[in-house]
Amino acid sequence: MSQPVVQQLKLVDLKAVLASGIADFRNAPQFGLFFSAVYVLGGFLLIWLGAGHVSWVLATSLGFPLVAPFAAAGLYEVSRRIESSQPLLWPQILGIVWNERTRQLPWLGAIIVIYFLFWTFLAHMIFALFMGLSTMTNVSESYEVFLTPNGLSMIVAELGIGAVLAFILFSLTVVSLPLVLDREIDFVTAMILSVQVVRRNPIVMLIWAAVIAVLSLAALVPWFLGLMVVLPVFGHATWHLYRRAIL
Repeated sequence: MSQPVVQQLKLVDLKAVLASGIADFRNAPQFGLFFSAVYVLGGFLLIWLGAGHVSWVLATSLGFPLVAPFAAAGLYEVSRRIESSQPLLWPQILGIVWNERTRQLPWLGAIIVIYFLFWTFLAHMIFALFMGLSTMTNVSESYEVFLTPNGLSMIVAELGIGAVLAFILFSLTVVSLPLVLDREIDFVTAMILSVQVVRRNPIVMLIWAAVIAVLSLAALVPWFLGLMVVLPVFGHATWHLYRRAIL
């Protein structure tokens, strides 16, 4: 297979990949709903593990979307099979990570998990920095804490730092995950190529990141249920973006 070549993207490409993502979701909704249901249930689990503490709820709510690219690996496989007219079989699609165990996908997944754990730790430290020695407050009884000067400062810091970290991870994974799924390439080279795509198309990719962030955040509001649609569409669309970004 020829060496990957980074392509120039236009804003019209974003519209096209979104349309393709919607088409793939409509073509195989059972897979999209399954993977998004797992993701949503994972969100509830993280909140439950947070035990109601403000810092951990903020950390998991803001950090959980960071693992979405790895969760979408199955969706990439669905789009790849649709594109190549291969049958959509549950065993192959559900076992995509296991089937790729001797390749590079698990390494990228491990990096994303470590990145997420680092963010949750950092978010907890930010909470401690702004809230000092105050008692950890249960989120169901602590809405007023967000209205204090320290509370508002904490939120701004969490959002600002979280946005920077999320964009860094976005740059590393927006192309690398589907790339290692599609080609024989090491995960370090895949991440470098992913960053190169972002560097060559900064405006287009920044807009794409913003679209993902805004719609994902909106989808989180009704108890993560909006992700049942948003996650599959973005997962499929990312595959088609990769196909346009790298030849």
